[in-house]
Amino acid sequence: MMYDMMKKITIAIDGHSSCGKSTMAKDLARTVGYVYVDTGAMYRCVTLYALRHGLFTADGINQEALRQQMPDIQISFKFNAETGRPDTYLNGELVENDIRTMEVSNHVSPIATLGFVREAMVAQQQQMGKDKGVVMDGRDIGTVVFPDAELKIFVTASAEVRAQRRYDELKGKGMEADYEDILKNVQERDYIDSHREVSPLRQADDAILLDNSHMTIAEQKEWLLERFKEATR
Repeated sequence: MMYDMMKKITIAIDGHSSCGKSTMAKDLARTVGYVYVDTGAMYRCVTLYALRHGLFTADGINQEALRQQMPDIQISFKFNAETGRPDTYLNGELVENDIRTMEVSNHVSPIATLGFVREAMVAQQQQMGKDKGVVMDGRDIGTVVFPDAELKIFVTASAEVRAQRRYDELKGKGMEADYEDILKNVQERDYIDSHREVSPLRQADDAILLDNSHMTIAEQKEWLLERFKEATR
C-alpha cells in the first residue's frame, strides 16, 4: 500500500508509562513512512542532564539552575539504520541507553512536572511536528502538544503487566532489575503523571482507548494500522 500518496496527518499516542507506546509508535511510523518523536525520551534527556550536572539536591531539584540551563539542552533524534529506529541525542551525544536506566526512571517524573521544562519541550515538539507526517507519543500529546491531531490513541494496561514488561526489557538488555521495585516505580509514576498541575495525563475526549494488557505486539500493530487507515481515508 502506498502510504506516501495519502494525506499526511499528525498521530498522537498518549498513555501510562511502560505500556509499549513507544514500540507501537515507532513501528507505525516505520510502516507508514512517518517521522517518530519519542517525547518521553526528551524528558529523560533533561533528567539525565540534571543528574550529570548535580541539579538534584537533598531538597529536590535546583529549579533555578535548571531553568537557566534549559536553553543549553538540545535534543534530537537520528535514524539508526541497524535497528531501524531513531536514537536519542543530547547536545549531539548519543544517550539512547543512558536515558533508559532505573536511575533516570526514578527521577524523570518530578522533572516532567516542572512547568518551564514542559514549556520548553512542547515548543521543541511542536516545531518537530509542524509539517505533519509525524507520530508522537507521550503523556500530553493529544491534549496539549497537538490538540488538533487527526488520530489520537490513549494506551493503557494493568500496572502488573507493565511492570513485567519493563522487567523483561531490562533483563533482555542484561541490566539489573527487581520486579517489586519496578512495580512501585510504575505505580508512583502513574500517580505523579495523573496528579501534576501542568498537563496531567488524561485521555483526550476524541482519543480512542486501547487497553493492551492481553494483546501481542502483532495484534496491536494490526489494530493501530487499521485506525491509521480510517483516519487517512
